[in-house]
Amino acid sequence: MSARRKPRSRQLLPWSVAATPAILVAVLGACMTATPQPVSAPGTLVPVASFAAIGDPEERSAALFVEAGKVLQSPRCLNCHPVTRSPTQGDDLHPHIPPISSEDAIIAAGLPCATCHQQHNSSTSNPGIRSIPGAEVWALAPASMAWQGLTIGGLCRQIKDPARNGDRSLEKIRVHLSEDHLVGWAWHPGEGRKPAPGTQEQLGELIAAWIETGAHCPTE
Repeated sequence: MSARRKPRSRQLLPWSVAATPAILVAVLGACMTATPQPVSAPGTLVPVASFAAIGDPEERSAALFVEAGKVLQSPRCLNCHPVTRSPTQGDDLHPHIPPISSEDAIIAAGLPCATCHQQHNSSTSNPGIRSIPGAEVWALAPASMAWQGLTIGGLCRQIKDPARNGDRSLEKIRVHLSEDHLVGWAWHPGEGRKPAPGTQEQLGELIAAWIETGAHCPTE
């Protein structure tokens, strides 16, 4: 017969009993003292007033830009701010149909974006394309203003940099985002497209508050 094994003695880790209450207190304390972050419903933006509870001005400034970034990183903006010189389409950012880029011969041959993109959204008889977007000036963003693939912090730092934002001051950025007609198209994109969150007015208010609090950027 095989020898019976002796039961192993249970060893309690030094912190398993005595330190557990202290750990719980620390965790609960962290949860209770964490700065509340406003949360918006899908398709909306949190109003500026909701960020007043964030006491630290730099943290509040970064949080304001994160909220504004919901517009800047929406497909309505990203499609015209590609990393390549080719615009994308749709909520999934698929390649532009027909294939085109700012260096394409079709542009040099005298067929600019306005050949298809008129000064307003236009309907189409093609069942696969419900409408063709349009605005007073329809154009691809400069290469220096490519946003696709950037983190929210990277986008913030780029939009503050005159060398990468069209040589705009922070005030000119605010005016551009809150008043520009092409930016405003993002909320009136035509049939078959989801508009950007909130409104252009709300975006302008968020950007203005971001600037007033020092235009600080998220770290990520």
